[in-house]
Amino acid sequence: RSGAKLIAPLGCLVSRQKHTLPDLPYDYGALEPHINAQIMQLHHSKHHATYVNNLNVTEEKYKEALAKGDVTAQVSLQPALKFNGGGHINHTIFWTNLSPNGGGEPKGELLEAIKRDFGSFANFKEKLTAVSVGVQGSGWGWLGYNKEQGRLQIAACANQDPLQGTTGLIPLLGIDVWEHAYYLQYKNVRPDYLKAIWNVINWENVSSRYAACKK
Repeated sequence: RSGAKLIAPLGCLVSRQKHTLPDLPYDYGALEPHINAQIMQLHHSKHHATYVNNLNVTEEKYKEALAKGDVTAQVSLQPALKFNGGGHINHTIFWTNLSPNGGGEPKGELLEAIKRDFGSFANFKEKLTAVSVGVQGSGWGWLGYNKEQGRLQIAACANQDPLQGTTGLIPLLGIDVWEHAYYLQYKNVRPDYLKAIWNVINWENVSSRYAACKK
């Protein structure tokens, strides 16, 4: 279940365990009215499950290509590894970033870092919302930690590109802006979904991630 398994060197795949769909830490309907139960059930049990299944299939094929020394096959499988591996990593973070007891503002060290790097929580919220709304097609808006610079950064990733694997930023908070994350409830009005999701952000989880990556 751990996303950490997904960023191990590909050479380690020969002794890997299969990835599994993580359980949600709350019921499908727990985030209502902000995200309805139908969306959560389909998003978790269908979409995330598909990424997990396809990742396992792709890794089996990659293991075979490694055993044969078939570099051409290894290269051809990398887009599927990135897409399905990223989908698994991203959603595993996303579920924990949400909580029926979420919303409001973070506290303590994370809030101070947000004020330092964005001026205020309101500015941060506005910037991450704008970046997420502005993703063309499908993708994610992220709050990440730049370990080299010791500061928070906002970024957008296309499709299921994982934040750390593509930008080097450590993921703290991800907002899924694929249409399957909101269309059944908000239709094509992504800004309404972005407005609602702030009511269920699990700041305790985001703060824990921030504390962990600073060690």
